[in-house]
Amino acid sequence: MTSPPTARDRAKAERADSLLHEAARLFAERGYSGVSLEDIGSAVGVSGPAVYRHFAGKQALLGAVLVKVSEDLVSGGSRVAESSWGDEERMLALIGFHVDFALTHADVIRVQDRDLAHLSDADRAEVRRLQRIYIDLWISALAPLHDVPADELRLRVQACFGLINSTPHSTRSAARSNRSTATILTAMARAALTS
Repeated sequence: MTSPPTARDRAKAERADSLLHEAARLFAERGYSGVSLEDIGSAVGVSGPAVYRHFAGKQALLGAVLVKVSEDLVSGGSRVAESSWGDEERMLALIGFHVDFALTHADVIRVQDRDLAHLSDADRAEVRRLQRIYIDLWISALAPLHDVPADELRLRVQACFGLINSTPHSTRSAARSNRSTATILTAMARAALTS
């Protein structure tokens, strides 16, 4: 039996989460090469060397950001798919989940688009593995709605992701927080998948 986390354990986990959040924000603003560990540490009130208590370095921090977001997509998407009853409802729920994710995680999407090449080989392989799982989850949800080959289902799903994930590049923060943006994106994504 494991003992409950101590106050120190909780504080360390909160600091690591803060470092991940600020690293994603700074990488999105300046790019991986334009950010130092000092910048990231300073954003959470610690020195650059103190970041090493949580992460092996800047590349490990980037890996943690992108692996975590990929894990969150797989776990969240799986929960959504499992809690939906009908085929159409499942697909709409997944679209809603991904639209919400894109609108609330714009920084991470920009980092993924621009800085994936800076990942270690192991982290890049893990991100790609998780992405395949997430794509396959969507393909499984779309398959009952379209009697087409698997390659076409994959094309539709990836094109839909491209549409939704372009939002951080094509909108300002205020537009992403406007509910009408989510409504428009959902309708467009549904049309892209089902046309």
